[in-house]
Amino acid sequence: MLIIQKYGGNSLKTPQKIKAVAKRIVDLKKNNSLVIIVSALGDTTDELLSLAHQVCQKPAQREIDMLISTGEQMSSSLLAMAIHSLGKKAVSLTGSQSGIVTDNFHTRAKILAINPLRIKGLLKQGYIVVVAGFQGATLESEITTLGRGGSDLTAVALAVALKAKRCEIYTDVEGVYTADPKIVPEAKRLKEINYEEMLELSFLGAEVLQLRCVEMAEKNNIPIYVASSFNSCKGTLIK
Repeated sequence: MLIIQKYGGNSLKTPQKIKAVAKRIVDLKKNNSLVIIVSALGDTTDELLSLAHQVCQKPAQREIDMLISTGEQMSSSLLAMAIHSLGKKAVSLTGSQSGIVTDNFHTRAKILAINPLRIKGLLKQGYIVVVAGFQGATLESEITTLGRGGSDLTAVALAVALKAKRCEIYTDVEGVYTADPKIVPEAKRLKEINYEEMLELSFLGAEVLQLRCVEMAEKNNIPIYVASSFNSCKGTLIK
């Protein structure tokens, strides 16, 4: 069975958390084919953007993409190392190496096409494939990024390209709530929610999923399961 999973930056914030995620993945491997998409560790993207503006008041958008894309690449390679240390074959790929082709709109590129042949080949060889989310490349091999929350979009796009039955997104919350549980303690977790309701929540500022990610999932009828990476509590199914 093909399983697509995405892990957020807070799920990978420390070496201990990376090792914990690696163990979850290895426990799931068995006879499954796994493609794992990752965000940058913790606040890495913000830290890189801060560095950029410390050295240049108005950095070029192309150079911003070159810089911030390294955050996800770092996560993917570290997670692949952690998986390998547990005795399973793993390989990290950039967005470009994964076959993700975008337009040339730097810092908020749109995915034009995905050629997943390399991923399919690695899966056949028994590798767990760890993909750096949030990025792709133009036809001219220019690195681009997909905007805030772009790793969610990467995950859904790869689920579509690989014809997966659903996309699983693991984060630091236990699903989709009626309100932000960090602000409203009595907020309730939803067992299920439809695409239209999730789109409205995203449009109104909910940070659970990127708006374009939900739009792509709805267009291609890919269910998204959102749950915590820190425990086994039931999450929310968006369908």
